[in-house]
Amino acid sequence: MRPGVVAALVSAALVMPATPARVPLPERMADTGVGSQLITARAPRPEATTGTVTWWDRRGGRWSRTGSAPARFGAHGLAEGASRRQGTNTTPTGLYSLPYAFGVRPAPTGTRTPYRRVHRDTWWCQDTRSRSYNRWTRPLPADCRAAESEHLIDYGSQYGYALVVGFNYRRPVPGRGAGIFLHVNGTGATAGCVSVPEAAMRRILTWADPARRPHIAIGTTGGATALTRY
Repeated sequence: MRPGVVAALVSAALVMPATPARVPLPERMADTGVGSQLITARAPRPEATTGTVTWWDRRGGRWSRTGSAPARFGAHGLAEGASRRQGTNTTPTGLYSLPYAFGVRPAPTGTRTPYRRVHRDTWWCQDTRSRSYNRWTRPLPADCRAAESEHLIDYGSQYGYALVVGFNYRRPVPGRGAGIFLHVNGTGATAGCVSVPEAAMRRILTWADPARRPHIAIGTTGGATALTRY
């Protein structure tokens, strides 16, 4: 090939836009929240129960990947957050805040997110008839049935460390869903949460900085619930 042709090809390569696969995922999303930290939880398709959690930092106007870990989703896959219903064992897709963390174990050293310790009288109310629906409670309120709630200490492994996902949280709609967290893996798929290995959960807790307003985006690689839609 003539030298002039080679030079022309090199010049063209330098000005060609980056392919979508090379553009960081947050750069391709419709919204990443108002902060400079983001967690993405991506499944290959809606019916998948496994995928990847990645945490990102935005500095100097660009997003860069900070860490990544294998993830698990609901036993029945993922469902659009706006229409997801309680009891379906699906993980709600969408972009959500991360109000606070909690755990059966003490917060990892360096955790800056507000952290609540789980005690024997700590519950997460999921009773749709309760005024405490989709809320941490200690003790269990009289109007919240234990059979319709989670006794958090009973899940010592999964809730060793957890972050509350702000799905249906600010103004809870009864029946839409309650108790969606990012937590430590159990023995298999979740009932609707996102889970990661314990080491990854510890890293996420020490990475997250409330001053940088982290969010979590949950979705699929493509289709109606693609992460790029949120």
